[in-house]
Amino acid sequence: MKHLLKMSDLSTEEIIDILNLADQLKYELKHNIPHTNILKGKTLGMIFQKASTRTRVSFETGMYQLGGYPLFLSSNDLQIGRGEPVQDTARVLSRYLDGIMIRTFEQKEVENLAEFGNIPIINGLTDYAHPCQVLADLMTIREYKNSFDGLKMCFIGDGNNMANSLIVGGLKVGMEVAVACPEGYRPADDVMKFASKYDCFTITDSPAEAAKNADVLITDVWASMGQEGEAEKRRKAFAGYQINDDIMALAKPDAMVMHCLPAHREEEITSKVFEEHSTEIFEEAENRLHAQKAVMVKLMAD
Repeated sequence: MKHLLKMSDLSTEEIIDILNLADQLKYELKHNIPHTNILKGKTLGMIFQKASTRTRVSFETGMYQLGGYPLFLSSNDLQIGRGEPVQDTARVLSRYLDGIMIRTFEQKEVENLAEFGNIPIINGLTDYAHPCQVLADLMTIREYKNSFDGLKMCFIGDGNNMANSLIVGGLKVGMEVAVACPEGYRPADDVMKFASKYDCFTITDSPAEAAKNADVLITDVWASMGQEGEAEKRRKAFAGYQINDDIMALAKPDAMVMHCLPAHREEEITSKVFEEHSTEIFEEAENRLHAQKAVMVKLMAD
């Protein structure tokens, strides 16, 4: 494991290894067992071309807790925002930093950083993939359900970066995965090709069908960052693609609900369901910190 660019880069063993380390780091933090020597003297550059709450705070805090130094870099702070080729930026930053986390639009930009740089690259989010969030999601599922064996994960909503990464991650750890999204908003072609090899994967335009007997229900906003101009069009396309009491009644009685946040209550999820499952949703948000610390340790520790 040289980088974390997308979930398909990770083997099942690597995913489980990251989750085990995340559990350990979480335990140590909760019990005041210091681990500030792990990345002592290391610097993580954090490039943000998309704004963030959870990504910035969790990476910055995590790097500090591991003894390293986080360096926030907005696109306004870098020549990359003024047209410098990403390959030049990669080669320069590789001489200053020990790792880069980037949150941006195009997956190609992340891939180029990894190709032309010689330090670990972490994908903090692109329009195609959100591997850090999905590692936190898998961590949370395992915390609540103890194992992935026999579980059904249901995703309802846009076939976006979250759907792409959840499908790959969920199938790799052995869960049944069901996805409900409208025609025209399906996951990426390469993800669908990957998923087609699994008998335990289904895709449908029926949220009710996807949610039947689910152990885990997950959703995301209908219009992601950068899609604000499509908000009204998407609101019509996704009408009915909501986690609500009717959908919950089709899932297993002890089903958990997760959301990567921010949530648009009464659109993709009702306020009632959100608050009833707020414990696991905010545990999921916290686990971004622990999962990402595990990734940084795997990639950047000596």
